[in-house]
Amino acid sequence: MNLFLILSKGGINIKASSFLKFAFFGTSTIIFKRKKPILATIILTDKCNLTCKHCAVNNINCKIYPYKNIIQEMNMLYKLGIRILFFCGGETFLWEDDGKNIRDLVIEAKKIGFLIVNVVTNGTFKIDLPEADLILLSLDGARENHNNIRGDTYDKIINNIKNATSDNICLYMAINKINLKDIEEVSYVSKEQKNIRAVSFNFHTPYPNTEYLSLSIEEKKNACMCIERLIKQGYPIFNLRSAFKRIVENSFRTPCYQCLVVENGKQYTCGRCVDIEGLCEKCGYFFAAEYTMVFDGNINVIIDMLRTYLKYI
Repeated sequence: MNLFLILSKGGINIKASSFLKFAFFGTSTIIFKRKKPILATIILTDKCNLTCKHCAVNNINCKIYPYKNIIQEMNMLYKLGIRILFFCGGETFLWEDDGKNIRDLVIEAKKIGFLIVNVVTNGTFKIDLPEADLILLSLDGARENHNNIRGDTYDKIINNIKNATSDNICLYMAINKINLKDIEEVSYVSKEQKNIRAVSFNFHTPYPNTEYLSLSIEEKKNACMCIERLIKQGYPIFNLRSAFKRIVENSFRTPCYQCLVVENGKQYTCGRCVDIEGLCEKCGYFFAAEYTMVFDGNINVIIDMLRTYLKYI
């Protein structure tokens, strides 16, 4: 879920005026050390058709949040200055209310004025959502390990990707003890499937009862070395090499003030993990580290971002 996922292989047609708005926001944030957010995620439901081993937020209440509430949240976020919006779950394609579905929400978000509207999914439903700028689709390893983590879904997901109605898919992999050796395989899928623009990696964030999946510092270091090698080989990967050292060491500032999460009217800075004591210090979200370093004015990360992502326009 990176701010610069918009700069993707095949290119999303972002107007120059929109790019200038992002540039102005970034520059003013750095100069004046602002904490104003520009990106937000709305949780539509915690209902999910899967029970993944690394997930701690699915099917807790199995609630579908009402359409009118989500519209109110969208309008509130837009007034706050949010211009990049994600819809997340649970499973977003399960969300339906008042005769509306995920497509209606994406269309409404565009009407409100959000410049980028992305949807996160587990990929087990038909992928027919060309209105979204990006569909962040979870693929957590090669077939055996993915199925170990997410149930017997790998072949169905690949088939849905092949039959998707647009090429706006970005794979999303959380690296953990089970799938650590599958980074190259997932990168290969992202390169070979025509409807996939890129892949974005994260490390497992150890929510309660999932700590056993966490990687050691040495394992994280080896994973980043693998990702860096694949980037050099031309694989479409949206991770910034210059941020890897601090991601491995968890030495970046948290939380990321430029991101918000909203669930059923409650706001969280950066993510819901901020409410769990000590979890921020173990954050595995590459995008949180990258955002923080970019908006802190880390020149190496800013240059790396431009070099890494602008080539995919």
